[in-house]
Amino acid sequence: MRASSHSTTDPALIKVIETANWILRDGENILSVRSHGRDRFYLPGGKIDPGETAREAIKREIKEELGVDLIPGTLRQLGTFAGQGHNLPEGSIVRMTCFTGYYCGTLAPEREIAELRWLSPRERHLMAPMGQKITAALFDI
Repeated sequence: MRASSHSTTDPALIKVIETANWILRDGENILSVRSHGRDRFYLPGGKIDPGETAREAIKREIKEELGVDLIPGTLRQLGTFAGQGHNLPEGSIVRMTCFTGYYCGTLAPEREIAELRWLSPRERHLMAPMGQKITAALFDI
């Protein structure tokens, strides 16, 4: 007898990746980044290291990716969103803690970032699915 296949993933196999992400708007446009070798744009930010808070991670990641310093007193947590990670194995959940905040310096792609781009609402389909969902939830109310 053959085991039936079903679309749910065994909870023991689910892997949660914790990230901190920055949401920066210019009017309706949202700052997005694309890493080398990736096909979609993402909200700037990245994985939270062991022993690091989301707030510490977002400051470090933005400096590494975009070469700017987030101004600590302006950082505000918008919320945490979770869903299947783009280009990750089934059951890989990305839990994204999102922040807004001001920065000092000049935005420029650094290290692993191939491109930064201000995406308009019409271009949001260029983002990974979680970025699309988060920005729709926050701005298309």
